[in-house]
Amino acid sequence: QRKSKISASRKLMLKSLMVAKAKEELEQEIVEKDEQKAKFLEEKAPPIRTGGLSLAELRILCEELHTRIDVVDEERYDIEAKVLHNTREIKDLNIKVLDLRGKFKRPNLRRVRVSADAILRSLLGSKHKVSLDLRANLKSVKKEDTEKEKTVEVSDWRKNVEAMSGMEGRKKMFDAAKGQNQ
Repeated sequence: QRKSKISASRKLMLKSLMVAKAKEELEQEIVEKDEQKAKFLEEKAPPIRTGGLSLAELRILCEELHTRIDVVDEERYDIEAKVLHNTREIKDLNIKVLDLRGKFKRPNLRRVRVSADAILRSLLGSKHKVSLDLRANLKSVKKEDTEKEKTVEVSDWRKNVEAMSGMEGRKKMFDAAKGQNQ
């Protein structure tokens, strides 16, 4: 591992300065948005002066306001429809991109060595104490047994072939098979 050139205390100080700066910028951005909103509302919706208006003039003013509200609602509906259409299109394009890319990147898996006891503990929980000693469960094979099996009588094969040839040999084989079944 390579060591960093900056000490830990210096890193911490730099991080805290960056967070403080980001906080200041965020607060300034919020103030600017509030100012822009207030300015926009002043331009688009000036305060209504109803003082000194007759009943007929107030009705006309209400009708004008209702027509403006209807126009704004229609625009809002159109914009919402466009937004929905665009979001669907974006989702479809994202799906196409993922298909072209091969669904997703598979991470490189690291080889982890875990003992059989650890696997059983994770599967069964810590309540069950099971030890898995695989070597204890193996059958023991004695070398003497295998050596005895290898030393089978080796006789002259020609004598065996001559004895089994012809009708007498077949009769012997038949009789031997019969004797084993009984």
